[in-house]
Amino acid sequence: MGIYVKEQIAPSLCANTEAPPTGEWQRTRLSSGEEGQSLIEFALCLPVLFLLMTGIFAFGITIGNYVTLTNGTNAAAMQLGISRGQTLDPCAIVSAAVYAAAPSLKQSSLTFAYVLNGTSYSGTTCSSASTTTGAAGNLVQGKTAQVTVTYPCSLKLYNANYFPNCVLTSKTTELVQ
Repeated sequence: MGIYVKEQIAPSLCANTEAPPTGEWQRTRLSSGEEGQSLIEFALCLPVLFLLMTGIFAFGITIGNYVTLTNGTNAAAMQLGISRGQTLDPCAIVSAAVYAAAPSLKQSSLTFAYVLNGTSYSGTTCSSASTTTGAAGNLVQGKTAQVTVTYPCSLKLYNANYFPNCVLTSKTTELVQ
């Protein structure tokens, strides 16, 4: 509740030359108990804002990892498509291409799977004795080579993992040249 105070202003202090009408009352607020309200509201909202911002950052890192993984998988599939007859270990070429195209991803966490002319392989190596047998022999011109690379993602915020089984997967199919 406010207190009304009669205010007298001298004519020489006014902006205009006329004196204010006599008997004018102005309401002044001496104390209403609302000085710390905005500080309390800010303190209540701050943890929610921090959680939201941290979630956005974690999601952004995950999306960045997915884009990097997809780029690396595409580069590796293209490399595999043109390496027919030039390698005894096509899986090693793919893993090396992914490692080179995605240096920000932890190499030991990447998982590789391949389908070469209908035959499935996995791992970072699948060496053959010659270019006409094994995995190298399955690189047949005009057939497809499929590369699948997976990478674990972590959406852990403040020691709580909201998506514990989060795995990023990128799959690319390329025509063997």
